[in-house]
Amino acid sequence: MTTFEKNFTTAEYRRRIDRTRAAMSAAGHEAIVVCDPSNMSWLTGYDGWSFYTFQAVILKQDGDPHWWGRAMDAVGARRTVFMEDDDNIRGYDDTYVQNPDKHPMEDLARLLADLGLETARIGVEMDNYYYSAAAHRCLTEAMAKARLTDVTGLVNWQRAVKSEREIEYMRRAARIVEEMHARILELAEPGIRKNDLIAEIYATGIRGVDGFWGDYPAIVPMAPSGLDATAPHLTWDDRPMQTGEATFFEIAGAHRRYQCPQSRTLFLGEVPRKFRDAEAAVLDAIEAGLAQARPGNQAQDIANAFNATLNKAGFEKDSRCGYAIGISYPPDWGERTISFRRGDTTVLEPGMTFHFMPALWLDDGGLEITEPILITENGHECFCTTPRELWVKP
Repeated sequence: MTTFEKNFTTAEYRRRIDRTRAAMSAAGHEAIVVCDPSNMSWLTGYDGWSFYTFQAVILKQDGDPHWWGRAMDAVGARRTVFMEDDDNIRGYDDTYVQNPDKHPMEDLARLLADLGLETARIGVEMDNYYYSAAAHRCLTEAMAKARLTDVTGLVNWQRAVKSEREIEYMRRAARIVEEMHARILELAEPGIRKNDLIAEIYATGIRGVDGFWGDYPAIVPMAPSGLDATAPHLTWDDRPMQTGEATFFEIAGAHRRYQCPQSRTLFLGEVPRKFRDAEAAVLDAIEAGLAQARPGNQAQDIANAFNATLNKAGFEKDSRCGYAIGISYPPDWGERTISFRRGDTTVLEPGMTFHFMPALWLDDGGLEITEPILITENGHECFCTTPRELWVKP
C-alpha cells in the first residue's frame, strides 16, 4: 500500500473515470457499484487488504466516485484514494460485519438513495469474486425501485490499454520476477525442502530490486514437482526436491499492485527425451505465437499460430495460452477480459499487456515456459530477459 506518494496523478484517475463513464453511457447506466478491488483501485487508488468484507466504489455520471466499506477501513481509504472530500468516503457500522442478522448491502442501499439513485438503473458486478448471491438479493430487496443490471467486466475492459506509468510499474515488476527466478536457479537442488525454497522466493520478491520494493503477488507461487506437476495449480509442501523430477515455478513479481507473472521449469538430473521434445515444441510454438503479437491482429491469431506449431510437433494444449494482466488483487492476477484462444477476436492495441502462457502438462510432469508481453506500436516487447529454456541442474 502507498499512503504518501500516490501511485498516479489525479488527472490520470479522471481520464480513467471519463473512459468508464463513456462505457456506462453506452450501456445506459446512471451509476455502477464496483466491488472488484482491482477495479476499485484503478478508479480511485484505494489499496487495502479489506476485500474480505463488503466494500465498493460507486461511480455516477457526475462528481467524484464514492468509496464505501467497513468503517475502520475508511481510514485507509482517506490515506489512499485521490478524492479529497471526506463526503466521498463512507464507512458502515461494524455490527454489519459477518452478522447473519443484517447485511452491509442494507447500508449501501441507503447510500445509493442519499446519492439520488433510489430509482436509477445501476450496474453491479454480478459475476465477481467479491459480490455474493446474498449481497445481490439483499441489495435488490433494499433497492426495490431501482433497476439492477449486470456490468461484470465493464471496468475491467477499460483497463486493457495501459498508461505509460502503468507500464513502468509492470517493468519494475518484471525486474523483480527475473530476480526471483535467478534465486530459484541458484538455490534449487536435490534435498532442499520445497517450503524453504518458497520462503526464499517470497523474500526475494518482497525485497524487490534496483530500489523498487516488491508487493504481494495476487496468486501464491505454484511449484509442483514430479507427478504433482501434471496438475496446473498445486502449490508446495515440505517434501525435498528430488533428482529425476521436473518442477515448474509459476510466480509473479509485483510492484504497486501491478503484476508480472512468468514461469520456468527446472529439471534435476538427466532430462528424458520426452521433456526435450516438449521443450523444443513449446519454444518453436512460442516464437510462432509471438510473431502474431502485434497491433491490428486478433487475440486468437496468437493462439492459432501457437497451437498449429505445437500440433505439428505432436503435442496438444486444450486450454487458453494467455490472458490480459495488469493491476490485480487475490485470488487472480489476470484481468478477466482478453484470452489467447480460438474465437477471441479482440483486436490487439499498443499498451495491452498479457501473460503468454503456453504451458504443457504431460502424463509424468509439467513444462511451463511463459512470457509476460507488451503490445507496442510496431509489434511486441517481452517484459523479461529470463533465459527461455528448460533449466537443468544435476
